[in-house]
Amino acid sequence: MAQQYLERGLLVPDHVITRVMMAELEKRREQHWLLDGFPRTLGQAKALDGICQLDLVISLNIPFETLKDRLSARWVHPASGRVYNLDFNPPLTRGVDDLTGEPLVQREDDRPEAVAARLRKYKDAAKPVIELYKSRGILHSFSGTETNKIWPYVYTLLSSRIPPILSEEEH
Repeated sequence: MAQQYLERGLLVPDHVITRVMMAELEKRREQHWLLDGFPRTLGQAKALDGICQLDLVISLNIPFETLKDRLSARWVHPASGRVYNLDFNPPLTRGVDDLTGEPLVQREDDRPEAVAARLRKYKDAAKPVIELYKSRGILHSFSGTETNKIWPYVYTLLSSRIPPILSEEEH
């Protein structure tokens, strides 16, 4: 059901994404988890409040143009789901999947005009969510344009809050 919206370059409505996410999180009540991009709206945040109490929320403040450029440079191999980015993970041959030689496509929601519309909607919907978590004292914001410059700060924060996961050899 969510795929129908994504294929048209639209945000998945609250009632759809909330139902999907709550069902998945209910299955994982006894586990630790990290969410990326959820909740995006106040309705989603309230639904999440109904099943858990968040420890930490991270907001990445990235300029609109940077996001638009990155998302607009994304191309996928439909059969496998492999994702390429023309700027930092390009295919060996432009427009062609590295493994199969089949053509890559740009999803409708990754076209520049769709990305711009999606980002505007996201900003409006996310503002109250950001304010909610800020008022609870669990919001941590990081700003920048490059992953390798933002990541060390995010990693330091996460490392201070989450115990390391040991491999089998380390036990």
